[in-house]
Amino acid sequence: MKTGLVALACVLAAAAQRVEVSAEVVQDKIRGGLLGQILGDLNGLKHEMKYIAEPGNVVEYTPALPEGAWTDDDTDVEWVYVLEMERTGTTLLAPARITQLWKRHINSRIWCSNQYLRQLMDLGIEPPLTGQIQFNPWADFNLSGQFLSESFGLIAPGMPQTAARIGLNYTRVGIDGEPAQATQLFTSMIATAFFTKDINEILEAGVAALDPASRLRQIVTDVRGWHRANPNDWRTTRRLLKQNYSLYNGEMQDRNGYALNAGSVIGALLYGQGDFVQTVRHAFNFGWDCDNNAATAGTIVGVIRGNRWMMAQGWNIQDRFRNTSRDQMPADETITHFGERLIRIAQRVISQHGGETTAAAYRIRREKPGNVAPLESVERQTAELRSKMTAEIESGLAGGPQQQARAAYMAICLDLAQGLRAKHSEHWARALAALNGYPKVVQVLFFQSPVPAGERLRAHALAAGLPKPASPEKIW
Repeated sequence: MKTGLVALACVLAAAAQRVEVSAEVVQDKIRGGLLGQILGDLNGLKHEMKYIAEPGNVVEYTPALPEGAWTDDDTDVEWVYVLEMERTGTTLLAPARITQLWKRHINSRIWCSNQYLRQLMDLGIEPPLTGQIQFNPWADFNLSGQFLSESFGLIAPGMPQTAARIGLNYTRVGIDGEPAQATQLFTSMIATAFFTKDINEILEAGVAALDPASRLRQIVTDVRGWHRANPNDWRTTRRLLKQNYSLYNGEMQDRNGYALNAGSVIGALLYGQGDFVQTVRHAFNFGWDCDNNAATAGTIVGVIRGNRWMMAQGWNIQDRFRNTSRDQMPADETITHFGERLIRIAQRVISQHGGETTAAAYRIRREKPGNVAPLESVERQTAELRSKMTAEIESGLAGGPQQQARAAYMAICLDLAQGLRAKHSEHWARALAALNGYPKVVQVLFFQSPVPAGERLRAHALAAGLPKPASPEKIW
């Protein structure tokens, strides 16, 4: 009897945690979030990287897609994943399958960490190693943790921890560390926006998703404090953000980094006050990599407002999503069809996490936001990788060309090269020759590796005997 009562109590508790919402409302919010992301991204491209030392001065902005949308890296990497998630019914694709998707579909119009990791995949290095700072010198600051995460908030309405876990499965292909905290921040905010219009409540959910030691927590706290002190003066908040968090004189680690860009999203949301147009306009004006920031902020407010409201504004939006960049992907996609894919995946995610979906209503088992992936020590991570991979690297030196090239690259990255060179001089020479047989890898190593991690990597490569190419070459 006691066991039966306990089981009944568990059933009742689970049922009590479910919130019933109109299916039409949730679907409208998913579509609104997608449209907000696309508008922020594509309307923001003309402002991208233009406002660094000083903010922008965009006074008027009318959202529009008069020729429809097209593929850009803010949405089309997620699009590749979304189609595969829908096709297979798998929410968390495996590393080997993710690598196959990149090799088949993602071979152009990618930059920074994404460009770098794509070369690592040619060496046979798979996620999440492709997104660890030991092997990818962009991984500890790159913006990919933010701008490749929005779709995963949309497919987990009201489930911020689930949204964060799904997001991390895909953003960690190219990033780790603080950028992985950014994934948790923004996916949690998007998932929370399905159930509240209050920007501060949405921000609180994002903060709850961060590791207490995360630098991002302080950034969010600072921007909110500056906004409270200057509620009608966004330029002062932008100036303070730059003064406190621009640490590289406006160079790539600032422009393409999580710190200034995440702070800009928070600022845009606060000064936009839930108004879609004003939020996106502020995201443009805060600057840096602002098309991505406008896309993230636009997703959140798009969820709040919903697609029906957005389409009622009279904006010139054509229902088209042209494939201009992704190999062997559909040529006849529309924004509507993209949204339908997200809705079908969201239905499955809801069901897999204790909810139910019918044609009329979604019963969602809501979650409290929380940190699902704490920060890790880079030193400890490096030590663990050396311990785990030394034997594999050593055996790879005697393998085929790809194995040799992979072994040489990983040995350089983990600072194992000198010992292996002394121990296996002939194998090491052949491994370096094999690595030189991957010119795109060598190009990104020597010419597209940011400081400071890139400087260390280049120094290790030269000390290991890898020759530097005479000049940079275009690899795409």
